[in-house]
Amino acid sequence: MVKQRNSRQDAIREIVRNKAVHTQRALVDELVEIGYNCTQATVSRDIADMGLRKLPEGMYVLSEDLHLQRMVSEFVTSVERANNLVVVKSHPGTAPGVAAAVDAAALPEVVGSVAGNDTVLVISQTDETADALVALLEKLRTSREAR
Repeated sequence: MVKQRNSRQDAIREIVRNKAVHTQRALVDELVEIGYNCTQATVSRDIADMGLRKLPEGMYVLSEDLHLQRMVSEFVTSVERANNLVVVKSHPGTAPGVAAAVDAAALPEVVGSVAGNDTVLVISQTDETADALVALLEKLRTSREAR
């Protein structure tokens, strides 16, 4: 039972990081699509256990991503991928803070990062994981601060 819950919560973590999920029903549908048999009540408990929050736009975000979301939405001006490298441009003087937030979020797509004054170079394992990272950062960049 605990193993199933942990596995389901890992799946929820991946879904929320990679897709714009606005409702519990949508989250249940995503879980069912990948093979989890669960109810909205179960997902509601998982959301509470995991500390998921909703951004003002209505999409769920992981509590551990809130600091990253705040830093990215406030300071990042662009995100671009070059193969497995992601170049994050930010306002002058803010790149070290953005890099620290990326590192602290412990994203599975991130191998490491290097920050300058207004640019962060984030290294990812593969082109595909770099694409996922760009999608997440763009999602966070265009969102407002969580409630």
